[in-house]
Amino acid sequence: MLEGSLSLPWWGYIVVTLILTHITIASVTLYLHRSQAHRAVDFHPWINHFFRFWLWLTTGMNTREWVAVHRKHHAKCETEEDPHSPHFKGINTVLWQGAELYKEATRDPQTLEKYGRGTPDDWLERRVYTPHSILGIGAMLILNFALFGLYGVTIWAVQMLWIPLFAAGVINGLGHYWGYRNFEVADGSTNLSNIGILIGGEEMHNNHHAFPSSARFSNKWWEFDVGWMYIQLLCALRMARVKKVAPRPVVLEDKDRIDMDTLRAVIVSRLYIMAQYARSVTSVFREQLEKADSSYRRLLRQVRGTLFKNERRVDMAELRSLTEVLERNDALKTVYEFQHRLQGLWDRTYSSHEKLLVALQEWCQQAEDTRVQVLEDFARHLRGYALQPS
Repeated sequence: MLEGSLSLPWWGYIVVTLILTHITIASVTLYLHRSQAHRAVDFHPWINHFFRFWLWLTTGMNTREWVAVHRKHHAKCETEEDPHSPHFKGINTVLWQGAELYKEATRDPQTLEKYGRGTPDDWLERRVYTPHSILGIGAMLILNFALFGLYGVTIWAVQMLWIPLFAAGVINGLGHYWGYRNFEVADGSTNLSNIGILIGGEEMHNNHHAFPSSARFSNKWWEFDVGWMYIQLLCALRMARVKKVAPRPVVLEDKDRIDMDTLRAVIVSRLYIMAQYARSVTSVFREQLEKADSSYRRLLRQVRGTLFKNERRVDMAELRSLTEVLERNDALKTVYEFQHRLQGLWDRTYSSHEKLLVALQEWCQQAEDTRVQVLEDFARHLRGYALQPS
């Protein structure tokens, strides 16, 4: 009996553990995150119930609580009210005590009331899943022991640690602390990897914060989101329906006039545009780096990451270094000022779309008038933006 009804080689138990934990992380990213928290995808009721049942067995988590905490994270991101920001609570705290931070946030009834609306509230949720979460993980322990004996207890322990470590710790902690960024959003979100398999695609956290309501987390052609692959498979089986994905910018080469269609496309694609602006004008930075003497070159390298950083994320030390660089370099000062003027187009409130259109036209004309080649090229490129075909 201690060996269980299934006897496997040592590597078999590892495979079983990886499969079981992967189903759990897939349930979190597909059901709790993309479907329930952000309404980006709808699943067939049978699929929804499987996810709820599996999460009850393997985590004991409550849908309403998880959704409420996550929505509050987006609403209050990188502030003192953020339930798990490593920039306020410390990276070690979030990484190793993320589950405790989550439980603390669920104790606030105002958080649950304000951010937890629209989640399941049927008989099973009220009478089984919510009040008897301990029964689920207890049933999982008994099942594992019956199948795999003492090895099953170890598998169960790994299952219980998987979400607290990877979801509450790694995603919420490292996903706002370390990695690469495709989009310069106001928060500190990062992409941990361009291969989203281990934690279901959640590795591309910066992409998600740039487009929270997108069912697809991958953005570049070389990024792979296994969660999106599962969604596409379920759609093919008519078990899922995608409601929204991140927009893809369309640029028409023969379009040279900024009109209302251009404006709408630019607003929708603004994060792409700012990322492309940063890539376009880095040639100016490289030129200045080649011309600089050794002392100034060190200073330039210090501000390389700050030059196109969202100003809300620039600290005082970075600002002082950046100010010193810009005061000594007219070319960098020009591209920096035009970057902030471009960002300001959608940060400001305009009384009408017509006035915003005029502001965009003026930005493009003035960028071309600078006689800075990369700015001229970028302004001409901007004229070609159009809405995606429906």
